[in-house]
Amino acid sequence: MAEPLWRPQGRARRTTRTTRTLRVRASAAVMAVIVLAVLVVPPLVQLDQQAVDLAAKLQPPSWAHPFGTDDVGRDLLLRCVYGLRVSLLVGLVAALVATLIGTAVGAAAGALGGWTDRVAMRVVDTLSSIPHLLLGIFIVAVFRPGVWPVVASVAVTHWLSTARIVRAEVLSLRGRPYVDAAVSGGASRWRVAVRHLVPGILPQAGLAAVLMIPHAMWHESALSFLGLGLPAHQASLGSLVQSARGSLLAGDWWPTLFPGLLLIVPTLAIAGLAGAWRERQNPRRRSELTL
Repeated sequence: MAEPLWRPQGRARRTTRTTRTLRVRASAAVMAVIVLAVLVVPPLVQLDQQAVDLAAKLQPPSWAHPFGTDDVGRDLLLRCVYGLRVSLLVGLVAALVATLIGTAVGAAAGALGGWTDRVAMRVVDTLSSIPHLLLGIFIVAVFRPGVWPVVASVAVTHWLSTARIVRAEVLSLRGRPYVDAAVSGGASRWRVAVRHLVPGILPQAGLAAVLMIPHAMWHESALSFLGLGLPAHQASLGSLVQSARGSLLAGDWWPTLFPGLLLIVPTLAIAGLAGAWRERQNPRRRSELTL
């Protein structure tokens, strides 16, 4: 019997694979443009982001000012680039620090077990019961406004989920046959951890760090929006949105739209790349998605 020329299942699988490829390429292209902009634009464009021109205040987007100007005539494109630069810096550093803390706590809790596991998880549960934003506000309020207090507040409040993920992965790895074989062969606990457990948790820890970057960016923007993040003279996406509230009520939409888009677009791009990474790390899940 001749095979049918049209196979719905095969066509659906190809369509899903093509859509996933396009999503990954679009996300990578967007992130490449963003990284290139924050690295190249400030050194090349020799303009002061704080330069005030009251004669050009609240001008809509044009060739001279692609993002328009704010309420004191400052170029919004340049200020958005500087604000995105700060947000990415805070997101990257805070995600790295939070991942290191969460990985250390989760790995110790899962590998050692016993009292170490119980105490570590009770600490995680206690801190998780406190709203992240309130705890971040308390930490920032203790110090003077600046980048590093914001990084510290984000890192201290965002390592909890990583600790849970790493602990669960370590507990799963401890039951694998090759770990049992290493223990039966006389391998020390340190050797088992270094040779078998740590390499097994690195993909999950890396994925958690990538997914934490946009979360940290939004956290920093929320603090800056409330006036508790960066100093007033330093551009931040959150402070740009906060300063544009009066303009929005007056009908000037561009001072709010473009900083908001520069928060949403990197979040979607990083989510697309992280989703592709997760599917690559888990072939079983990838095969289920294509059915």
